[in-house]
Formats: sequence, structure tokens, C-alpha cells
Amino acid sequence: MSSRATSSRATLWRALAAFAVVALSVLAALTTEPRLGLDLRGGTRIVLETRDSPTVKADSEATDRALEVLRQRVDALGVAEPSLARSGERRIVVELPGVQDPREAAEVIGRTAQLTFHPVTGMAGKAADGIAEDGSRTLPDPDAPGAFLRLGPTALSGGGVKDAEAAFDQQGAQGWTIALSFHDGAGKDWARITGEAACRPAGDPGRRVAIVLDDRIVSAPGMEQSVPCGAGITGGSAQITGGFDADEARDLAALVKGGALPVPVTTVEQSTVGPTLGADAIRASAMAAVIGLVCTGLFIIVVYRLLGALATVALGLYGLISYAAVVTLGATLTLPGLAGFVLAIGIAVDANVLVFERAREEYLRPGARRSDLRRPLRVGFSKAWSAVTDSHVTTLLAAGLLFVFATGPVKGFGVTLGIGVLASLVSAMLITRLLADWALERGSVRRRPSWTGITAKGRVRARLEARPPRLMRSRRRWLGICGGLLLVALAGIGVRGLDFGVEFTGGRLVQYSTAQTVDADTARQAVADAGFPRAVVQSSGDSDITVRTSELTDDEQREVRDALSEVGGETTVVRDDLIGPSLGDELRNHALIALGLAVAAQLVYLTVRFRWTFAAAAVAAMVQDVLLVVGLFAWLGKPVDSVFLAALMTVVGYSVNDTVVVLDRLRELRRAAPRAPWPDLADKAVAQTLPRTVNTGMGALFVLVALAVLGGDSLADFSVALLAGVLLGIASTVFTALPLAVSLQSRRPERPVKPRVRPTDRDRSGAVV
Repeated sequence: MSSRATSSRATLWRALAAFAVVALSVLAALTTEPRLGLDLRGGTRIVLETRDSPTVKADSEATDRALEVLRQRVDALGVAEPSLARSGERRIVVELPGVQDPREAAEVIGRTAQLTFHPVTGMAGKAADGIAEDGSRTLPDPDAPGAFLRLGPTALSGGGVKDAEAAFDQQGAQGWTIALSFHDGAGKDWARITGEAACRPAGDPGRRVAIVLDDRIVSAPGMEQSVPCGAGITGGSAQITGGFDADEARDLAALVKGGALPVPVTTVEQSTVGPTLGADAIRASAMAAVIGLVCTGLFIIVVYRLLGALATVALGLYGLISYAAVVTLGATLTLPGLAGFVLAIGIAVDANVLVFERAREEYLRPGARRSDLRRPLRVGFSKAWSAVTDSHVTTLLAAGLLFVFATGPVKGFGVTLGIGVLASLVSAMLITRLLADWALERGSVRRRPSWTGITAKGRVRARLEARPPRLMRSRRRWLGICGGLLLVALAGIGVRGLDFGVEFTGGRLVQYSTAQTVDADTARQAVADAGFPRAVVQSSGDSDITVRTSELTDDEQREVRDALSEVGGETTVVRDDLIGPSLGDELRNHALIALGLAVAAQLVYLTVRFRWTFAAAAVAAMVQDVLLVVGLFAWLGKPVDSVFLAALMTVVGYSVNDTVVVLDRLRELRRAAPRAPWPDLADKAVAQTLPRTVNTGMGALFVLVALAVLGGDSLADFSVALLAGVLLGIASTVFTALPLAVSLQSRRPERPVKPRVRPTDRDRSGAVV
């Protein structure tokens, strides 16, 4: 079979695969609704942790039973599209879209709800401390303040309740009540209890039956004269009264209907996001994505002309494929997830730029045949494959570690970043290649090769050829400068310290929006006058006030809001985050583990793919970038939270991604010239890859600047971290990784290496290309 026939068949298969991927993506995008996280659509997220009771151990089985009880309670509350899921062995994550006041929801779903029915045996002078040996107890009388009822042992438990419903007594004067219905056996017990009470004389406390919920008498109705002695109330129904309003009656009915939790639960995390903040985040991220894509596309078109235009089309399809994959897998789109989705655009650009720069090198190579424009492109795809694979794998390692060890929104960032990386691989290596092959076969393009954009050297390449860099001659100087910057960063961490967010320290962070602009000093004084002098108060934006404290109850949060209302007019809660101290410690430990494993995973992978000296240099540059970004945030006083962790893991992936491309070229040059000095090869590798580095960096910067400018406060710190990471990643490759690799390799004797020539490096005549 001829090579032309083989090429045509390969092109046909690529076309069929690309058509199938795009068609399925369009179908998924049009038919599947995205699953938005609460930080995008507004609502409350509560994380509950089960605790051991005196009789039941809080294992996974007990947590599952508690989850089912909570599910019934949430359904009874009438929340649209609630989400409940077990996380780990003891945690339950509850998401309540549209619920802006988490206090009532948390009280309802988190209460133990032990419902019991007791006969009243008499009056008492005071409440008893605990339950007596015979099962009796004394509790306050809800109908007579200051009085106490002596209760007999439990005669009926809440497990016998079949249904509970809030009802309004339109004929009587009871107002809102809770109508109960019992199972058959429990109905007979209820008839027996009420029958015994009806036999007591009028005015005797024994004519009452106490209904107790979580050690509190919610109702103690007395038997009317119409209730027959001995027979009691038949029909398997009862009514709880107590002067409830509509919300109290519905909440109590939800508790009773859901039943008792098998084990106690405590709230370890609580987060509330207003719908306005979510809408703003979606709008800002979408605008940043559009502007970033347009600017990146225009830049690529200017640099690579026709091939750049085709790559821009492939980038648009990349966005479609990524979105379709996210909605098909049912992944939750969060605010950091959207940022990861937008950021993956830079990775997709990088793959295209790597191919185009390789094709340009092949076209401009002395002695190359320039009559066939498709040949430089085939060589470009072939030679770029190694660097593209390594850069994608290293980024996937960071995304995978985020998915495994992170929680909440940051896990969504890992998912969307991983999907974006895989989609960029399809976009660059399949769709771009298919479109380019088709375009280069056109006669009009063959007659005008300058249209392709690979026939010109470009300004960066021309300047490098006119004045080749000699950076490695001063490698000790560069390493010294980088070491100095590292010391400055470490000094910032040691002197200023890190401002850990509530995710890592525990506490509560509430963001308020005031009707009038309030400066930070005024807001700080108002919060202090309200009784919270130690609260950290910051002003963000024109009318946003952020208050952070170690402990703050729901009632105290309302007091802070009222205090701010006095100085800023009508004040609303935009965001409310509550993290328990135990969860904060756990998240901080997981963050350190994720970073440590990221470094170890990159070192192992790069050692397998490259020399250990290259791997050590790349990991050292990556650690330097991480410390520099952390130090920058320390000096600026920026908070270190879960979103910053997502940015930091992205810096890890981007730093190694950039270094891998240059090391891949250095390895290739070493194979071609095994006796050449390492410093000369490193300078040559920098010169050959610098055009790719500049073009890729510009593509990433367009997106990140758009995020920083349009993303608002919620994305500003994220964008700052990534902007610093991108710039530091480019610099560390040239001034840290390569000088360190050359220094290590120069001190390590090695055996002579024979030049390797791959089959793809020969033309049809057998000449090496």
C-alpha cells in the first residue's frame, strides 16, 4: 500500500473520530442541563459529622441510616432539588439551593429528634437532673411558665409515628398544629395511654399526656370529657398543639416525620452564598472566558495566520467538548471549577503552539523540501508529541491529587481541569491536525505558502538567531539571584506569617453588602461596638464588608448585621462560611499532603521520563515557584484558603509543564550531539523553545488578566496567584531549572551516547531531517 493511500486512510479515520466527538458534544450540550454548585446558584451547604452515642457507634452504617432520616426531613422542608451525600465514614454533605437563612435549616436537619410520649404522673417543684432508674423524669410545663411536670416512663416512641403534617385549625382556636397518624400497633398503644389518662378525675395532672421532643415538652394536651375511660382516642391519630406559627409547625412536622437520628450529629461546616454573588460569578467567568478566547484567538491568528485561524476554531470546539464532558459526567460546576475550565484554555493553546513551532522549524531547516507544506506539519505533530504528552500528564497529576485530597469546590476545580486537559489533547492532536491537513491540500494555499504562518521566522526567532543567548555561562549568577528571591519569600512567610482562611483555621467568615459605602475603619468600629472587638473586618469592593471571627453563632451574626446596618443602611448577607476547628485542621493537613504528593509524583514521573538530574532540577524549580507565590501572598497579606490551594496546584502543573518542554528539547539536542558541552546545548534549547514559551505565555496571560479584571473579589486572589505562577514558571525554567540541570549533569560523568535517529526524522530518500 502506498504512503499516500495510508495517509488518506489515517485522515479518514481522524475525520470520523473528530465528527463523532463533536456531534456527541453538541448533543450533550443541547440536551443536558449543567449541575451548578451552590457558589454559582446560591443556597446553603451544611456538612454534618456523626458522633458516637452511649448505645450506637457512629460507623458508616449508622451514618447511612442518619442520611436517610435527614433526606426525609429535607424533603419535608420543601427545598427544591436538595442534595445529600455521605462523605467518608462519618460526614454527610447537605446542599439546599435557595435557602439563604441556614439557622432554621441547620436546627431542623441536625437535631436528634427523639420523640417520645409519656403519661403525666403529677406536678413537681423543679426539673429533675436526668432520667430516674424507673424511667421517670421531670420537665418544664410548656403551658405554665415556672411549673414542672413529673412524667412516667416512655409509653410510646416516635418510631410508631406513620406520618406528621402541619395543619391549621380553622374552626377552633388552636392555630397551627401537627396532625399525627400512627402505625397499627402504635395506634393501639396511643389508645391505651389516652384511655388511662381519661380515667383520672378532672383537674388531675394525670389526665394529660406529654409529647417530648429532645428532652423538651412540646405539648401536654389534657383528655377532654368526651374521651372514654379505658378506650381512649382510637383511629390511630393525634394532634400536637402549642401555639406554633406556620414555620414552626412545618419544621416540627418534618422532624417527627423524618424520625429520630440513630446517632447525634454536629455541624462542622456551613456555607451560604447569595444568588446575586453566584450570578455575578457566572457572568464574570463567562465574560473572562469569551474575552480570553477572543484575545488568544486573535493573537494566534496574527502569529500563525491560517494555521492560527484553524487552531482558533479547534479552541472553540475544545470549549464545546469540555463543557459537554462536564455535563455528561454529572460533575458539579463550581466557581474554582469555572476558573479551572477557563485556565485549561492555556493548556490547549500550548499544545497547538508546540506543533506550529516544530512545523516552522522543519520548514526553515536548511536543505528542507518546501514544496510539500503538509510534510513540515506532520513532522511538527510527530516531534511535539513527546512534549505534549509529558506536559499533559504532569498537569493531570496535579488535577488528580486535587480530586483525591481536596474537598468541596476545589475538588470541582480538579475535575474540570482534568477534563480540560484531556479535551485539549483531542482538540490539538486531532481536530487541529484534521483542519490543517485539509487546508494545506488546497491549491490556493500551496500557491501562497506564506498564508500558513510557518514560512516566516517570527520576530522572537529572528532576534535569537541574530544574538544567540549565552545564559548558561552565568548560571551561578542566575542561581544566586533565584536563591535571593527565595530568601525574600521565606522571610515574608516567617516575618509576616500566612493569613490562613477559615477553611484551614476554623471559624466563621461572613460577607455583607451594605446599601451605602462604608470604609473599613467605620465598619470595624461598628462590629467592635456590637461586642466583637477581635473580629477581623475588611472592606472589599464599594459596599462589601467581610467579617471573620474564631467563633460566631447565628444570633451573633445577626447582631453584626444589625450593627453594620446602622452605619451602612440596609445590609444583606452575601456569603456565610462556618468551618469547625477539627475540619480546619483536617483540610490543612490534606493540603500539605496534596502538595507533598504532587512534588513526589512529579519527581517520580520525570525521573522515569528523563534523567534524574533533569527531574531534580525541574522539581527544584517547581518548589521554588510554589514558595515564591506563597511568599508573595504573605507579603501582600492575602488569605491562604482553598481557592488559593487550587491556584497553587495549578502553578505546580504549569511550572513543570513549561520546564518539561525545554528539557525535552535539551534531551533531543543531546541525542543529536552527544559530545557537545551541556551549557551550549542548554542555551540552544532555550533559543529554540523561547518562541513557544512567549506565545503560550501570552495566551495564558490573556485569560488570567481577563479573570483578574472581570472576576471581581471572588476571583481576584486566584488570578493574582496564577499570574505570578505563570510568570515565575517561565523565569524559573530558564534561570533555575536549566542552570541547575547543567550544573548537576556537568559534575556527573556519563558514558558516551550514540546519536539516535527516529524513523520520523528521515524523508523518503532516507536522508536524515
